[in-house]
Amino acid sequence: MQLSEQEIIRREKLNKLVEMGINAFPAEEYQITDTTESIKQDFAESKQVKIAGRLMSRRIQGKASFAELQDSTGRIQVYFNRDEICTGEDKTLYNDVYKHLLDIGDIIGIEGELFTTQVGEKTVLVKNFTLLTKTLRPLPQAKTDENGIVHDGFTDPELRYRQRYVDLIVNPHVKETFVKRTKMYTAMRQFFNDAGYIEVETPVLQAIPGGAAARPFITHHNALDIPLYMRIANELYLKRLIVGGFDGVYEFSKNFRNEGMDRTHNPEFTVMEIYVAYKDYYWMMDFTERMIEHCAIAVNGTTKAKFGDQEIDFKAPYARVSMTEAIQKYTGFDITGKSEQELFDFAKSIGIEVDETMGKGKLIDEIFGEKCEGNFIQPTFITDYPVEMSPLTKKHRSQEGLTERFELMVCGKEIANAYSELNDPIDQRERFEDQLRLAEKGDDEAGQFIDEDFLRALEYGMPPTSGMGIGMDRLIMFLTNNPSIQEVLFFPQMKPEKTAPQIELGEDEKVILEILNSQEEPFALADVKQRSQLSGKKWDKASKTLTKGGLVKVEKIDENVLMKLA
Repeated sequence: MQLSEQEIIRREKLNKLVEMGINAFPAEEYQITDTTESIKQDFAESKQVKIAGRLMSRRIQGKASFAELQDSTGRIQVYFNRDEICTGEDKTLYNDVYKHLLDIGDIIGIEGELFTTQVGEKTVLVKNFTLLTKTLRPLPQAKTDENGIVHDGFTDPELRYRQRYVDLIVNPHVKETFVKRTKMYTAMRQFFNDAGYIEVETPVLQAIPGGAAARPFITHHNALDIPLYMRIANELYLKRLIVGGFDGVYEFSKNFRNEGMDRTHNPEFTVMEIYVAYKDYYWMMDFTERMIEHCAIAVNGTTKAKFGDQEIDFKAPYARVSMTEAIQKYTGFDITGKSEQELFDFAKSIGIEVDETMGKGKLIDEIFGEKCEGNFIQPTFITDYPVEMSPLTKKHRSQEGLTERFELMVCGKEIANAYSELNDPIDQRERFEDQLRLAEKGDDEAGQFIDEDFLRALEYGMPPTSGMGIGMDRLIMFLTNNPSIQEVLFFPQMKPEKTAPQIELGEDEKVILEILNSQEEPFALADVKQRSQLSGKKWDKASKTLTKGGLVKVEKIDENVLMKLA
């Protein structure tokens, strides 16, 4: 492992702490009495407090220093004074440990008392501090210019998603998205539990991937010597439980689909599915809009949420538009009774990419997705899907060729999908067989298996049932104004990380690094060049090596060209 100059220096500081008998990673509990938030809420002059967190900034001025401490609830100013901390003759704790062996990012515990500075800042006067964790990597440091503009913050999306732990430290506002995510789960659970339904768990590893049209991840069970599939949906297992006698079951399901990644799709994602006996899709529409309204209020305190330039209102009731009506409105084409060839020809005529593997359901789905979806901004139920698009859905009670299905659209994206569930085992077998024929035709998202055990369960009798699934990741995107699914997942799937280039440092490069490491603030580029006393040719070569290797950054702020450690 090749270490940067700062990483080497931090390890040297660690060694010095060990030599002084200071454990940089103590095991014992550190009991805190307050948080930064509680201090600000219940502030009282001279109150004794004990807090812990990261050292995020400091301004050392001889025997005194102002710093900022960050914990899980926020930041607070702390004041280090040598004579308050070191009351005797030995000033080592301040002069050596605090001033020279601590770094930004280190985790410390502080005992002290509260006071207000002359400028009105609530502050902790440090009486004693304890090193709880020595950090061996420097945190990215954002700089704010005189106009309040932040430069070189930790803003690169790939780095933020790959190193979410750093993102949460230096961009504390990111945490709010995930706090709201938890509030949404809690509110949804409460809504279901109050209705008398129970939360269950079903298998992630499945012998037959079912319940959705998607390409699965495949693995292998060594002991049984059989292939297994990562769950693409939990629908068929939840329906088995309805057969078994439960009136209402729900599950927050981690699903996996071996498909593309974009701003609204991740190969691992969370879906909530709920199934309720003796209900239909009309009942489920009413239930869904009331539930989502409840969740919106729990997350944001209002039914309204900003998403990009749009203000979305999740207050029930929601508009209801049939798929046939939507396609006719936005394309002028009536899909009713059309053959596969007619649908194929029409899709091609309006510029939609089609191929011979597509059946009627896929063609209709493409037409709707390309020409209609984006028009539905406010929450809208799209209802009554063609039977070819819905292999697990009960046929419509009054309209030939349609099913009792709805999808909830928001800002042109589907966030919920629901049916009057198909409970006729003979009809269900025929639908599975239709899907199998599409798979043999080349549609790699069509169902490639017939789940005989699920059909056997239906033959024992499933009562009339309505089921609904919600994409939890996508819903929280809309409730927190995040345009990318990666922003609402702690650890989204990423491409393999590129290995950093190995850089061989010469004496000239080390001279420059030593200058830059002598202070935390950036240097003027000209000042570093002058101090290095390198010739023009040597300077050019050494500075280029350091910048290309990612060890040093050069940036222009206003009229100043600055150089600093990366």
